[in-house]
Amino acid sequence: QVQLVESGGGLVQVGGSLRLSCAASGRTFSTSAMGWFRQAPGKEREFVAGISWIGGSTSYGDSVKGRFTVSNDNAKNTLYLQMNSLKPEDTAVYYCAAKTYYIGLVPTTNTGYNYWGQGTQVTVSS
Repeated sequence: QVQLVESGGGLVQVGGSLRLSCAASGRTFSTSAMGWFRQAPGKEREFVAGISWIGGSTSYGDSVKGRFTVSNDNAKNTLYLQMNSLKPEDTAVYYCAAKTYYIGLVPTTNTGYNYWGQGTQVTVSS
């Protein structure tokens, strides 16, 4: 089992920045990749960014490329998402996810991950 706890969400103005964190605990040695997803009211959960835990290859959703940066700190078992130039359409609940015992490209779909956090709200006001 892997437990994930997100933090860092909040209210920010258009053009502002936020950094989300996701602390992993439990059987973290089994983690192969981690990702961020988001879900706005009435919309499907959307892939935001992901990173392979060893090696650090990354993948981004088209809507956040050039504005968001995903990173990890293996020693702290923590995943980060630096969000810059925020837009109102970035408003959503952001979820952290982990994939264990996996070899391959960073998963970009919901079904590609087997552990999820509870989510943290990000609201971008205009």
